[in-house]
Amino acid sequence: MPEVAFKGIREGLLVSLGDGDWPSLEQTLYEEVGKQGTFLKGAKLILDVDAHSINAASMGRLRDQLADQGLALWAVLSRSPLTEQSAQLMGIATRIHEPDPDPEQSDDEVEYVEEPSEHLALTDVGMMIKRTLRSGANISHNGHVTIIGDVNPGAQIIAGGNVVVWGRLRGLVHAGAEGDDNAVVCAIDLSPTQLRIAGHIAVPPTEREQNGPEVAFVRDGQVVAEAWTNQNST
Repeated sequence: MPEVAFKGIREGLLVSLGDGDWPSLEQTLYEEVGKQGTFLKGAKLILDVDAHSINAASMGRLRDQLADQGLALWAVLSRSPLTEQSAQLMGIATRIHEPDPDPEQSDDEVEYVEEPSEHLALTDVGMMIKRTLRSGANISHNGHVTIIGDVNPGAQIIAGGNVVVWGRLRGLVHAGAEGDDNAVVCAIDLSPTQLRIAGHIAVPPTEREQNGPEVAFVRDGQVVAEAWTNQNST
């Protein structure tokens, strides 16, 4: 049986696949994840597939299968150009470390991480970023996060509170990361590659029923989205 190795790293759970053909490795991955039961549920997955070539259809199936098991496929590492392209088309990151910023580097390429405070409640703290987040940008904050700009595919936002995007949200977003089921995600254009509130994961459909500002929240244990109006309360 092909080897699957799990390792916890700062960015999440790194899963490295051994030698073998891709269909066998994919099946082994699902089996090994299934054996872990709820232990891995909710983990942010970084999958190292080495030189294996994975097309867009297979990448989409992989993402959806892992989401069904409670795992968010955040990044795919590979030496295959086809695999990298497929991941990027799905809004999945293809790198996990950002280089140190240089004078010519845009601020939205830097990773922002703010540690929780022992003296402030989640509702007492907030972060506002006035720029577009490009692929690879990683925002992590224990309170609310507001983005004035777009969140492109491959960018990620993790917030202990609510997430508000005054623009297009097309990356990965996790609100209520500390377990707050009452957290919401709002955006002028809500089209994330993956959306999570507390322990609830939703992979948005490819076809949307409505356009315009929307707010996503948990109702009866499911993540739902409705039109974002002044009648919505956060």
